[in-house]
Amino acid sequence: MLRVLVCAVLSVALASAELTPKEAAEGWVMLFDGETLFGWIPEGGAKWRVDRGVITPQPGESGWLRHNAAFADFILHLEFRIPEASTNSGVFLRSAKEGAPETTGYELQIWDQRPTYKTGSLVNHLEAKRVTLTPRKWHTYEVQAVGDRFLVKLDGKTVLDGRDRKSKVGHIGLQYNKDNPCEFRNIKLKPLGLQPIFNGKDLTGWREVKTERAKEPPVWSVKAGAINVVKGPGQLETEKIWDNFVLQLDVRTNTDNPKLNPNSGVFFRGQPGQFWSGYESQIRNQYSDGDRTRPVDYGTGGIYRYQPARRVVADDNQFFTKTIVVRGRQISVCVNGYPVSSWEDPNPEGEDVRKKQAVLKPGVISLQAHDPTTNLDFKNIRIAPLP
Repeated sequence: MLRVLVCAVLSVALASAELTPKEAAEGWVMLFDGETLFGWIPEGGAKWRVDRGVITPQPGESGWLRHNAAFADFILHLEFRIPEASTNSGVFLRSAKEGAPETTGYELQIWDQRPTYKTGSLVNHLEAKRVTLTPRKWHTYEVQAVGDRFLVKLDGKTVLDGRDRKSKVGHIGLQYNKDNPCEFRNIKLKPLGLQPIFNGKDLTGWREVKTERAKEPPVWSVKAGAINVVKGPGQLETEKIWDNFVLQLDVRTNTDNPKLNPNSGVFFRGQPGQFWSGYESQIRNQYSDGDRTRPVDYGTGGIYRYQPARRVVADDNQFFTKTIVVRGRQISVCVNGYPVSSWEDPNPEGEDVRKKQAVLKPGVISLQAHDPTTNLDFKNIRIAPLP
């Protein structure tokens, strides 16, 4: 038995996958963009395709579709459809990258005819109330996982509420058992457990890092509940260090010149006090020839120097929500809930990203003031460490 999942959204409807502006602001991300399998990795022999906003396994060997990002506490929403009552499938939760996902994590069952642990159960762990699926009808799962507690709703009705401590963090996946097809769509997730690292009043918990390159040193201040920065170059970093995490923040790039798109970034796993160190999640809402799939200078949400954003989602002078999920070598970024980058660092471990070294040690998180034209606001900065 097997599993998968990941991120998406925008004010553009992508097939059947779309978040409302309210959902995007609340931190929901689309794990499936409705058009592609971006951010997903097939495991085992199964092959998968997307057709009209639906993820469908192809006839053949068993396997699972694994989302690249790993999550700990979350609310997961998805819809599924089985062709006949005897279909055997499932959704994996908190599963490891290697090994059998139902063993390393949990399998949320889709199979009414199993003797025990039928539909809605976490197989071999928690038994759900007895339910019956209707073939060829779309059903909805909503799963809330917080610590060792799992709350599962099927079509809006609670079918399971229990506790199990086996797995605290891992991947979401979709299962295909040979000759048992199941379709999936509208897969979205809201990370839970995020705590503020900016109090909205002052710069407590943050410190400025200066550079001699700055002819116009940046000015950091707090205005209307946001960190505002003008001029630069410069950097504002956290006093604490972070390893694996889910980070969400709201950003606005301010400009009165339509030909000037402010340049900034969010750095992470940086060395304390070292200027612009660690990985950078780019902030630049510029694209070429009116085509949002052609970002300039990696584009907002791109992983600077390594992977351009596949679409520029955000616009200047409007707050957008950025979600950065980091675990080990894997980095995934969503902008307004839409997955724009997903990258695993293949480089040898070291301490300098610029020298093509994978930085796996904890480090500071930094906000960038790029140049004298910088004018940005950052607010609602919150983080959840991944265990």
